[in-house]
Amino acid sequence: MSDTTNRNHQLPPKNGTIEQLVTISEDIEKVIAGKKTATRRNDRYADIGEVMSLNNHKFVVHNVYTQSLGEMTEADAQKEGYQTLDAYKEKILSLHPGMRWVPSMRVWVHEYKRQN
Repeated sequence: MSDTTNRNHQLPPKNGTIEQLVTISEDIEKVIAGKKTATRRNDRYADIGEVMSLNNHKFVVHNVYTQSLGEMTEADAQKEGYQTLDAYKEKILSLHPGMRWVPSMRVWVHEYKRQN
């Protein structure tokens, strides 16, 4: 069993597909430009080693883990394609009307990089 397969077996089942991971046009552009290398979601959408295709560009998922919103740093927000954590929070809350930023809320982090 490969290390990637072993790491995926340690994760709970996915609740979505990799095609659902990055769907907003602005985010797709950021990923392709190399400005966004991570996506946080309420559920797990990809396995480590899975390949995401965006407008004929391919990106491989290299890490999947959980994190509480309160653990997010400025560096995490920059991986999401935002200059500051406040800018990231503002965007997320605008996408989910009625949602509050709850520091203890856990999300799934999917990190990816361009596949050569």
